[in-house]
Amino acid sequence: MRLAGGRLSPFHRVLWLIAAANVVFGVVFLLTRPSWNLWLGGLLTAASVDIGLAALMRQQYFVNALFSVATSAPLRWPLRMRAALAQVHHLPGGVHVGAATSATVWFVVYAVCVVVTPPPAAGSAQHVAILAVVVAIALDLLAMSWCARPAMRHHHHDLFEITHRYGGWLSIALFTALTVLHAAADVGPAGSDILRSPNTWILAVLFVFAAIPWLQLRRVPITITEPSNHVALVSFRHGRVRVGSASRIARHPLGQWHAFANMTTPGQQGFRIAVSRAGGWTGDFIADAPAHVWTRGVPTTGVGSVSRLFTKVVWIATGSGIAPALPHLLSDPTPARLVWVTRSPERTYGAGLVGEILAAQPDAVLWNSDEKGKPDLSVLAYQAYRDFGAEAVICISNKDATLRLVTELRRRGVPAYGPIWDS
Repeated sequence: MRLAGGRLSPFHRVLWLIAAANVVFGVVFLLTRPSWNLWLGGLLTAASVDIGLAALMRQQYFVNALFSVATSAPLRWPLRMRAALAQVHHLPGGVHVGAATSATVWFVVYAVCVVVTPPPAAGSAQHVAILAVVVAIALDLLAMSWCARPAMRHHHHDLFEITHRYGGWLSIALFTALTVLHAAADVGPAGSDILRSPNTWILAVLFVFAAIPWLQLRRVPITITEPSNHVALVSFRHGRVRVGSASRIARHPLGQWHAFANMTTPGQQGFRIAVSRAGGWTGDFIADAPAHVWTRGVPTTGVGSVSRLFTKVVWIATGSGIAPALPHLLSDPTPARLVWVTRSPERTYGAGLVGEILAAQPDAVLWNSDEKGKPDLSVLAYQAYRDFGAEAVICISNKDATLRLVTELRRRGVPAYGPIWDS
């Protein structure tokens, strides 16, 4: 994803920085002219380190800690510095993609070297087993990378989710098998070789990262109200969440998982999420409301939390984009002004929900696109930014509209932010 006009987004700058660091390491490692065995071991370790780094960027506790540190900057700091810190949401995704891609390249090179340079024991059962595992890992990583491309994620999201979930677990299992096979092939005690291998400890960390959310798997009761046939408000009776976080829910543990922004209600226990009709899964959820859902992991901080870095913020939402903005509009202490472009707000989202929004945002701009047509978002956003005296604009819309608006506002010198879709 590039910003409109062809400029690299912060996400891509981070991605290319990680890729460049891997290239520099590769050149330095090659110029040291190590032995062939050291070269092979270095390729495997480089792949393992990158996979560990990619997994770290998806660990919920790490992401929450990263956002917490970045958004704790005091408001007295210069706006330029706070605006730079607000780009924190690009960091996990950029590092994840850059490290995962680099790991795939490292391992494919390693696999080619193993296949084309058979050892003295070539043809033995042990060698055949190593070859089979190496090829399987390479194919697994390539399949995951192919399905993670933006076009595949957009048109075949279910396939992307399946390959990433099960392909990730498969890669951990295969890397474990490869580590054991290599240790068994060495002349020394296999147990000592396994404990000395850096890959062993990276695998252990990877397993912990992958297991933690599933150890927190819960089936929880919910209450659903439907202000209209376009949106469902899902209430959880218990649990504490932070404004700006999102919870992942599923109807079945091995089915599709979706993240929704958490909303707290002052004076009440529990929290709510708003599920807007935006595709097959959400449509089925609204039409056939369940009594329970599954949750896993902990609520994870999202892009909206960067509003804490500014004295005033303008929120731009189109259609169902109001759902992620709602928690901030209803509960966030940062003064905000809403600009919401949608079709017939009360008919689409219900008079009760619209009334709740207007009670929290009496000066909100609600643009009924059924009556007024599609507006120029950049004009509405910039006008609200100037009138409200805001320091930043946060846009929650579809991909194209968000990129256009963020780019246009940044051209005018306005700190502007929106979700990213490449990570």
